[in-house]
Amino acid sequence: MRVAVAGGGPGGLFLAAMLRKLDPSVHVTVFERNRADDTFGFGVVFSDRALAGIVAADPVLREALEQHGRHWDAIEVRLKGERIRCGGNGMAAIVRRTLLGLLQERARGLGADLRFSTEVALADLDGYDLVVAADGTGSQIRTALEPAFGSTVDTASARFIWFGTDYLFDGLTFVHERGPHGVFAVHGYPIGPDVSTFIVETDEESWRAAGLDEFDVSQPPGPSDEKTRAYLEEVFAEQIEGHELLVNNSRWGNFRTRRTARWTTLDPRPVALLGDAAHTAHFSVGSGTKMAMEDAVALARAVAAHPGDLPSALAAYEAAARPSVDAIQGSARPSLSWWEHFGRYHDAFEPWQFAYHFLSRSITDARLARRDAAFVDRTHRAWVERHGAEPLDSPLTAGGITFPGRVLSEVPAAAARVAAPADESGLPAAMARVRAAVAGGAELVAVHGGAPFTRTLLCEEIRMAGRAAILVDGDADALTMVLSGRADVVVVPG
Repeated sequence: MRVAVAGGGPGGLFLAAMLRKLDPSVHVTVFERNRADDTFGFGVVFSDRALAGIVAADPVLREALEQHGRHWDAIEVRLKGERIRCGGNGMAAIVRRTLLGLLQERARGLGADLRFSTEVALADLDGYDLVVAADGTGSQIRTALEPAFGSTVDTASARFIWFGTDYLFDGLTFVHERGPHGVFAVHGYPIGPDVSTFIVETDEESWRAAGLDEFDVSQPPGPSDEKTRAYLEEVFAEQIEGHELLVNNSRWGNFRTRRTARWTTLDPRPVALLGDAAHTAHFSVGSGTKMAMEDAVALARAVAAHPGDLPSALAAYEAAARPSVDAIQGSARPSLSWWEHFGRYHDAFEPWQFAYHFLSRSITDARLARRDAAFVDRTHRAWVERHGAEPLDSPLTAGGITFPGRVLSEVPAAAARVAAPADESGLPAAMARVRAAVAGGAELVAVHGGAPFTRTLLCEEIRMAGRAAILVDGDADALTMVLSGRADVVVVPG
């Protein structure tokens, strides 16, 4: 069997190694348009939980991280002069160039043929039994075969840009600063002994107000946005203690979430999508590298388990790999939404509640407590100091009613009710109903129906309006919703 892999990133290289390891009779050729030592970006990060399946398949990643990576346990949130840490979030990171070199060595050592500076289209690969498109979110092979895959893309409103810095963060660190033109935030983490990844996000309004929309992103990869680099060095000068930002094809973009209805096709020939060619998830919760390497494990195992039967192998690949990706994309959507609106949260919350609001965007109070009980305890104590009682026992007056606690059995008649939509397509109309209710003088707005994600977005729209109390009528986790500030009171039926 002959397999062609278009794309020599971590996913494509790991697939080549796994195919050869599981069945040395398979001939694998990897075609990469860049040179062997070319790479864009700075580092890649993996959670300890994410590493388990990859390391069980082959030790190359574990050995790479042990010998060349950095490991940490805590996430730090910096806001308004405070630094708040939450442990139990084990992660490791490595320089992307280093990881690529080690994966190239592993694939080549197992007998894969690696061809760099070679760009291929589907028509160039006629002699292969299986073509794997591991050529990124802009995959030419996927594009050539649409609509066979049913690919869709959602573009986020927030802007982001990747830098490195010679300032060394202790671990995954989120920094939020209000500069002269708006709010900017950093995802920073160490990737080696003297360099950190430094990803900046901001909203469209702040980006334009700062004059950062002048760089021509249509030019070929290579040049970096030096005006932005200088501007952000000044905004974050105190946070990185005057250190420099490092560039590598650093330019602004909008994150694009890609989903595909089908990852494989047999017509006009067997083709499988892998990694970003099939799916993306916002980098705040899902590592594209991690997902691509997990895809590689699933595809290699499926091919080895169905020798000579590609239809069965491709069906088994998608069945094995898709559930994990669907789960990551599901948790990534509320996280991405958080980053689209973080400027409003920056201004609305005190640091302790901002940090909790951020860290609970995809998980509950109970899960956070299992990670770091002390962090959750400090958050509860901050609430008690402000309100005089635990979150669900705190009294609340809204809409002319005084509630002795934050959990109700039914929606009060005085509340203005707004239905959440089943999916995001209905959010604009629902947001308009929220704004109309608040503008009309409603003191208590009850959000009901829809999905947990759409209910949460409507709640946060009410919060940012600032003049009404929020009631959630549904299956929301009451404690997390109240303590995070996403709701003021929750209806929990009998």
